[in-house]
Amino acid sequence: MKKTIAVLEGDGIGPEIMAETIKVLNTIQNKYGHEFEFIFGDFGGMGYDKQGSPFPESTKEICDTSDTILKGPIGSPKYDSIPDLNLRPERGGVLALRKRYNTFANLRPVRLPKELLSFSPLKQSVLGKEIDLMIVRELIGGIYFGKKEQGQKENGERFALDTMEYTETQVKQIARIAFQEARKQKTVLHNIHKSNVLECSIFWNEIVNEIQEKEFPDVQVGHMLVDNVAFQLVVNPSQFKVMLMENMMGDILSDQCGGILGSLGLMPSACIGPKKAYYEPAHGSAPAIAGKNIANPYSMIGSAALMLEYSFGLKTEAEEIWNALFQIMHAGYQTPDLIHNSNEKQKQISTNEFGTMIQKTIEEKKETQNKEMEYRVLL
Repeated sequence: MKKTIAVLEGDGIGPEIMAETIKVLNTIQNKYGHEFEFIFGDFGGMGYDKQGSPFPESTKEICDTSDTILKGPIGSPKYDSIPDLNLRPERGGVLALRKRYNTFANLRPVRLPKELLSFSPLKQSVLGKEIDLMIVRELIGGIYFGKKEQGQKENGERFALDTMEYTETQVKQIARIAFQEARKQKTVLHNIHKSNVLECSIFWNEIVNEIQEKEFPDVQVGHMLVDNVAFQLVVNPSQFKVMLMENMMGDILSDQCGGILGSLGLMPSACIGPKKAYYEPAHGSAPAIAGKNIANPYSMIGSAALMLEYSFGLKTEAEEIWNALFQIMHAGYQTPDLIHNSNEKQKQISTNEFGTMIQKTIEEKKETQNKEMEYRVLL
């Protein structure tokens, strides 16, 4: 398979964790005979510093012509003082990227196998056997993209306005993604809402029920209020497998899930549109530790695994990366930024060393497979 990948390294720790991710992808392509072409583009703070824009025209062209996009974390406090909000990395970069490619579906896997449950601050009696759920978040609608206004009323009192709005098309397209995921996993789809207060949630639920009745009658739906879900995630997280929710709820609850895992550094994500997708870690750029070779590349590497599965259909290759990640973490190897969340068996390594260990784990599996084949031939 030959594919082109637009690489947006990002800011802060972005270039460091991206380098390890490309190292892992090179290992995968060599092992399975694929050909990945990596094309680098300036984005976020890097784009602003080099070209005066968080999403320069040259980077748009790279993204337009690539098969998919691999994006590092962006932003830094130093860009918060840019007067024009559209030139700040978050609004002028990330939101513009989502809008350009209509990446309406944000998939965030929340995974802790039984061997890694010690990472979580929750008791094992609460966690159950493992944590393995998928958050399906609508990404280009709702209050983040609605009308925004600040002004002054006739009586002189100042006010601010943010409008939550969803169309039938927006709800249908994200609901279908969630139903497909629930069907694939043969599980209940939990639809998260706030219909006791929000008209948008009443509308949202109506559309979800219509889609279920007409297109996915084999998938059971459980409707839950978002505040109850926030509680249930802490007291019984293993009850959830696939969770559907609107933009802001997804933003908040996915960060809560990062807390359940023990770190946002353990949360990769996929942002999928009808024609193109981009993949990114859910955490920030961590400028305080940038350049120190101590950031864990787990989420960036995990995002690449999602890319292989969802954009390229390479599920075997994706699972190989996941298994290597879990194996290294289970062995106790950790970078300093995560080591305080682990147990007494932890072994401190650098960002580079973590990536190299993932790479060698994948390569060693190939050698083992080759030896098994040789043995079978001899028999």
